[in-house]
Amino acid sequence: MSKNITTLEEMPGALSYLIWKVEGLEETIQTMRNRQQISNAPHWMDIDELCAYIPSHPVKQTVYGWVSNKQIPYHKINKALAFLQSEIDDWMKQRHSKSQEELEHEAQEFIKRHRAV
Repeated sequence: MSKNITTLEEMPGALSYLIWKVEGLEETIQTMRNRQQISNAPHWMDIDELCAYIPSHPVKQTVYGWVSNKQIPYHKINKALAFLQSEIDDWMKQRHSKSQEELEHEAQEFIKRHRAV
């Protein structure tokens, strides 16, 4: 409030103004709490959302292959695939690109296995 109260007659108006401001602040705080609760709620994605969310934007068939081989965390809800964003984030953090040395070792092992056949 920008003006000073100079008489007792101005007190009821000033008090009403303060109550109105406090109620407005309470509403703002409640709105912010609700938004925070919503943002803390688990975020579920369907396969289309997942394909858009993963940086490499795999096609659905690739994701179905990962699910079939149990390479990606997933859930079935009413026979539909569902993915929890927090689990997908953890899964992406755990995946790493193989070093040149690891790739060469795998290639050598592959060649050894297939020469014997």
